[in-house]
Amino acid sequence: MKKQLVLVFSLALMVILSVNSLTVKSQSVKEPEIRFFVKESDKRVDVFIDGKNVTSLCWPDNVYKPVLYPVRTLSGTEITRGFPLKPRAGERYDHMHQVGSWLNYGNVNGIDFWGNGSTGIKSENGGVIRLLGIEKAENGEKEGNLSIYAVWEDPSGKEMMMERTEYNFESRGSYWLVDRITTLTAGPQDIRMPDTKEGMFAIRVARQLELPSKENVQLLDSNGKPGTEKAMENSGVSGNYRSSERVTGEAVWGTRARWMDLFGTIGNEKVSVVICDHPRNPSYPTFWHARGYGLFSANPLGAKDFTNGRETMNFSIPATKSVTFRYRTIISSGSYLTDDEINKLADDFAASY
Repeated sequence: MKKQLVLVFSLALMVILSVNSLTVKSQSVKEPEIRFFVKESDKRVDVFIDGKNVTSLCWPDNVYKPVLYPVRTLSGTEITRGFPLKPRAGERYDHMHQVGSWLNYGNVNGIDFWGNGSTGIKSENGGVIRLLGIEKAENGEKEGNLSIYAVWEDPSGKEMMMERTEYNFESRGSYWLVDRITTLTAGPQDIRMPDTKEGMFAIRVARQLELPSKENVQLLDSNGKPGTEKAMENSGVSGNYRSSERVTGEAVWGTRARWMDLFGTIGNEKVSVVICDHPRNPSYPTFWHARGYGLFSANPLGAKDFTNGRETMNFSIPATKSVTFRYRTIISSGSYLTDDEINKLADDFAASY
């Protein structure tokens, strides 16, 4: 009888230990948590992945559009330029309107949304994208959704278009990604968006991810003022582009591709920044307004500028009608993403929306 009791007790103990082991294992593989902290009084929504602030949606009065800024790798390294909001030594101080990651356009019924604020103040012909409210900030273990409403206004404050944008964040091991799904709805008048290179979905990256420069322009010093270092010295500069069509370097400008990878090192950290186009976007695969000085932009609407007049787009949105633009941004660190990895992520994106 005692032997039977011992046997039953031993079996019960094994079951308990097995359950505990499975529980510990389950806890050890729990997906990183994505959380949003809405701070409307500060005009900011902080985005955390596994306790790390990877970016913030912010809408400062002097930026004239909502932006994701700064953008960081999962290790905390900033991959966006600090200037003009928080200048860092060794940065360029050109194009003050290029802040973080954003979406707008340089000619909307003759109004310039892209270049507004390029001199540090509101332009006479500059349009403003005004955030109206946060629709949803939904936390998740592996995915999180943030959605907003905004309005595109002309210089007088007249509403031209309504915008609804979803930011869908995901964490995937050594990298994270965000899908931006933006729907623009015209007001009572047609919206004309004639061809211009000044657009559309863009990110302005840190100095280290620029391509080596031959320009003899001054860079900022530690006080945020023009210093003695020149861009052509290329200190710490390591960036390079490559596209899905195997075009590299500055030759990618004006070419079409389904995705573009900007890769380089910041300190000892290997970084890839990838933007994927979507098959349902206008003019797929998009043209790329990707410059060596750190502007990295997908622009499906600027055909005339990119082809020296051989093609034209002259895009428009009829009154009260809508159009949706979809872009995926991938921020990887520790190793560069391969073509196979990016193609898989681009295919996944294409099938998701």
